[in-house]
Amino acid sequence: MSERKTAFAPVVDAKTRLLILGSLPGDQSLAAERYYANPRNRFWHLVGDVIDRPDLPELEYEQRLTALLASGIGLWDAVASAERPGSLDSAIRDVEAADLASLVRSLPQLRAVAFNGRTSAKIARLLLAPSGLTLLDLPSSSPAHAAMAFAEKRQIWLGLRQFLTSPAP
Repeated sequence: MSERKTAFAPVVDAKTRLLILGSLPGDQSLAAERYYANPRNRFWHLVGDVIDRPDLPELEYEQRLTALLASGIGLWDAVASAERPGSLDSAIRDVEAADLASLVRSLPQLRAVAFNGRTSAKIARLLLAPSGLTLLDLPSSSPAHAAMAFAEKRQIWLGLRQFLTSPAP
């Protein structure tokens, strides 16, 4: 039997306009106690481009989180806990979904939720469908999703900017 793994607390504040949901932190992230700690994961590069901070990957972790929150971006995961040997999403079993409904109700400026990869979307989309928020599927930033070139991923991720700059309805 594999070890039960648990997600981190959400990184959000009252100004969060866009929530990016991963699936469940991988082993490197869990060991480091940091979102997207695997240096081959392109998350910090992609989101840095979204907020016009190409230096984001080089910043200290707490500075990265501060920059995201200042830009209106929050982070969390669709899975609160699950059994998973290793770090691949395909190995996730016995899922306890995160309480996404409560989180989104607590964020007064939230306009959209973006799913970083298929597993996140599969788990969270149904939970969030009644919210009325815009729900967006993103290509995974994971090194396991190498079928799409970084430039193509980047173009799709840059579409997130509209939820950070345009006025809330």
